[in-house]
Amino acid sequence: MRAYIGRQQAVSAEDFAELALGTPVELWLGVEGETDEERAARLDAARDILADNPELPDDLIRTAAEVIEENPDLFDVIPLIRHARRRRTARKGVAA
Repeated sequence: MRAYIGRQQAVSAEDFAELALGTPVELWLGVEGETDEERAARLDAARDILADNPELPDDLIRTAAEVIEENPDLFDVIPLIRHARRRRTARKGVAA
């Protein structure tokens, strides 16, 4: 099944977010190893975008909800098995 936002095909969850936002996901989430100056510049740009588009968060949430509803298999999750914790038995007595 192919999914499109506008005329663009979205292949991954990151594609959906980027197409919905109109900006790269890294602008909002950052990148590993960015400097303090890069982070400050990125956050300034994000603030400017939000100031120019106050409806953006609502639009993103609406788009994400539609994508999840139409493509639930994109978010199939395999539950991890939790192993029971071993309890240590208290040892009473004196060591030899």
